[in-house]
Amino acid sequence: MQTPRIKIAVVGYGNVGRCAVEAVLTEPDMDLAGVIEVPDVVSKQYAPAARDPLAPRGIRFASEISELGGVDVAILSCPSRIIRDAAGRLLAAGIRTVDGFDIHAEIPALRRYLGDLARLHNTVSILAAGWDPGIDSVIRGWFQAMAPRGITYTNYGPGMSMGHSVAVRAISGVKDGLSITVPTGMGIHRRMVYVELHPGVDFEEVERAIKADHYFVKDLTYVYQVDDVSALMDTGHGVLLERNGMSGTTHNQSMKFQLKVNNPALTAQVMVSAARAATRQKPGCYTMIELPVVDFLYGEVDAFVTKFV
Repeated sequence: MQTPRIKIAVVGYGNVGRCAVEAVLTEPDMDLAGVIEVPDVVSKQYAPAARDPLAPRGIRFASEISELGGVDVAILSCPSRIIRDAAGRLLAAGIRTVDGFDIHAEIPALRRYLGDLARLHNTVSILAAGWDPGIDSVIRGWFQAMAPRGITYTNYGPGMSMGHSVAVRAISGVKDGLSITVPTGMGIHRRMVYVELHPGVDFEEVERAIKADHYFVKDLTYVYQVDDVSALMDTGHGVLLERNGMSGTTHNQSMKFQLKVNNPALTAQVMVSAARAATRQKPGCYTMIELPVVDFLYGEVDAFVTKFV
């Protein structure tokens, strides 16, 4: 019997949303129901996604998911700080959700909240399904399984952090902003922030607000005012995970995992693959380390056992 195709709605049409649309359109078992526009983080008004000249033809744009008819999974490509409410509303409507929530310290509490909602409404949420948290979280878990005693360092960048850049653009007075993560080694980072301000805005006030923000408060952060942030934009990013530890009583186990990626494209693809996994779970909320990798893949289990094992 042929498996029904998965109907996907993409919520948000920024950098990640555009890439999510492109990824859904390439998946053999998915159909794009449409795109839900969300208010722009700076203007607080709906971004004119429906008028985007680069949008693939035939895409439906709407302000409410009910306008798209039946949707199996909603991919939330919107800022982390609105995920709790956005996912909550969709789960209450019985729609599965996948998000790329990236505020690491808040994940456990959000997992409990969304899990209770998902079970109440007999649906599924996959939380923090990006490349970090997400893919890197799974690698960190396997590193610890291979060397239970040791230390893992996560070195991000150099490259654009989407979550940090969104946080910068949400600061009052900021017209546009870009945050670059620069690794200094052993899990320590610098944040290089570039801001384009509205006329008459006090740069020093903006600088203080950025450095006090949850996204930046733990790292050494430099803020620079520029005339045109778009001239600096590059969506490349990367990560180097390193672990040194022990397997049993054997020392000197050294492990490395490295990515150099287009940040929005990889984040979007992971969420699209997670949308497939969402249709294969019992009601509840899950992070990626809780799910088998085969649930993210299109195809039969036996074929992947033959190919990868």
